[in-house]
This record gives sequence, C-alpha cells and structure tokens, in this order.
Amino acid sequence: MDLNCGIVGLPNVGKSTIFSALTSAPAEVANYPFCTIQPNVGKVNLEDVRLSRLRDIFKPQRLVPATVDFVDIAGLVRGASKGEGLGNQFLAHIREVGVIAQVVRCFEDPLIVHVDKRPDPRSDMETIAIELALADLATLEKRRNRAERSLKVQAKAEQKAAETVLLALDKISAALEAGKPARSVPLPEEEKASLWDCHFITMKPQLYVCNVDESGLREGSPLIAAVQERAQAEGSEGVIICGKFEAELADIENPQEKQAFLQDLGLRESGLSALVRAAYRLLGLSTFFTAGPDECRAWPFHQGDKAPKAAGTIHTDFEKGFIKAEVYAYEDLLRYGSEAKIKEAGKYRIEGKDYIVRDGDVMFFRHNG
Repeated sequence: MDLNCGIVGLPNVGKSTIFSALTSAPAEVANYPFCTIQPNVGKVNLEDVRLSRLRDIFKPQRLVPATVDFVDIAGLVRGASKGEGLGNQFLAHIREVGVIAQVVRCFEDPLIVHVDKRPDPRSDMETIAIELALADLATLEKRRNRAERSLKVQAKAEQKAAETVLLALDKISAALEAGKPARSVPLPEEEKASLWDCHFITMKPQLYVCNVDESGLREGSPLIAAVQERAQAEGSEGVIICGKFEAELADIENPQEKQAFLQDLGLRESGLSALVRAAYRLLGLSTFFTAGPDECRAWPFHQGDKAPKAAGTIHTDFEKGFIKAEVYAYEDLLRYGSEAKIKEAGKYRIEGKDYIVRDGDVMFFRHNG
C-alpha cells in the first residue's frame, strides 16, 4: 500500500521547489504560472527508526522501507472549476490522489510573482477551497441527475439505491454551498458506499504546508499563524517546510551531519518526515514489519485492520489463504534483543483471523497457497 499525496496550491507558491527538495526528483521550476502542466511524480522512502533498528538486529540482505508517492500538480487559479488555467485537467489529477497537501506561500519575495501581487494565506486557501467545492458541486449535479432518472424505473432495488444516493447528495450539497468540504459531512456507511463513483475532491483528507523562508523556519510569522488557524479549525494539520532548507538537507548523506544540520535550526525531524507523519495520521495509517535474515520490510496498513487484511498488503493470496499470524511487538524486540528471548519471555504470540494488528507489530503469516 503506497501513500499517494498530491501537492496542490496556487501558481508560484513553491510546490515544484518543495517537490524537488522532498523527492530529489527534478521538477520544472520557473517564475510564471502553469509551469507544471503534466504532474510530476516522485517516490520517497519513509524514514522509520524502527526499521533501522531491525536492520541492526537481523542484518538482512535487503531493507525495504514503506514509500510515499508525491504528485506535483499544476497551480490552480480562480475559475479552475470552469476550465480557467487548464483547470479541468488539473482537477482531474487531484481526483486521483489519496490525500491532498495544499502548499501555501508564507514568505515575502518581490522577485517571485504572486498571482494576487502579495502573499495572503487566508485568501489563497479560500481560493483553493472555493474551486474544489465548485468542482464537487458540478460532479454532484451530474450524479443527482442520474439518480433522479433511476427513480423513474420500475425495479424497486434501483429506486431504493437512488433514494439512498439522493439523501447523501442533499447532505453534501448543503455543506458545499455553505463553504464546507464534503469530508465534514457525517454519513452512514450505506450512504457513503452509495457515492463510490463520485470521487469528490473535498472528501479527501487535506493538510496544509506552510512554505517559508529560513527566517520563517526559525521565528514563525503571522502568515504561518493564519494557515495553522485554518488547519486547526478543519481538524487537519499544518506542516512548516522551507524548500531551500530541505534541498540542502537532501544533499547531506551522513546521518550524523543531517541531525546536526537539523539541530542548528532547533528541529527534530525534516519537513519530509513531518509531512509524511501528518499524512499518515490523516489517513489513519500505521506500520507493521516483517523481519528476517533475507529482508526487513515496513508495511503500511489501516488502523483497525485485522490480521488477514494486513496479510493481504503483502499478497492477496496471503489474505485468501490466511491460517494464522506469528506476532511480537517491536518494543519487546528492543527489550529482549532477539526472537529466541522473546519466546522465552512468553511474548511471542499466535494470533487468528480476529486479531487487530497494532502499530509496530513484527509479523509472520502462515497461509495456504
């Protein structure tokens, strides 16, 4: 399961600069709107100290971290929902990602042109919110028309399904028209499932990325405070990233030098790590591990998944033929130092189909097939 994160925002807010810094993948960067027309995609390894510790213990031939795909989507402008600035194409790209990271410019620089002449996070975020809501309203009306036509058919099952869809659409329409995202609407599971083909953009989890200069990274600013205020009001998160700093950090290969570079700015982790952790929290993801002399690997899973579902992230046959899971906690491995001593301490467990996987579990699956 790869985490797929779309980077969006107005033109010239620093999306491509941040993308390049985070992924070390080249993205076209220029001081004019619509530079990025086709989305750039970069795969990034997720930093996890637990995986590094498993490597030290098992000394595997291969170490495989979890990954995140970052998608750099071109800048949106007012009128994007009506096709302005190649808006329809850009909105289609947003529909394909799992979580949205909206980059908001939180620095002043007269040499970098802002579409509204000067940075104003509140206005910038509202512009994006309005365009995404308008795009969803257009999708909603098309789906409503289809459901209303289904009400006229004779089949009772189709009519009932259409009634469920219309009930859910009415709730979401009211929220969108009030300036609230679709994800803010609590829906029963039946209604939520009925909208599987709508792909509402504002139903996706969204976090905010404050793109700052080095002074903002050290001292903060009212521009950052404005972004954090909105993120908090939405129950989301605001992550602070300095694209220039991240680019310099990415060029440092020595882990000790990297840590010293972070400490110089009073930071515990890179902007990349902060962004990924925030996205993980929004998506309700955790990590389990498989470990041995051949390979140590991190596997993302949804919190609440049972053992067969987690096994399915490795291979669908593992889920279909699931027999049992051998499990112990990462913390117990640190405490006892080896699997043999974990077994001696009675901490090595055999779990069945109803076991709910926990973050940090080290697992081995028995299966047919």
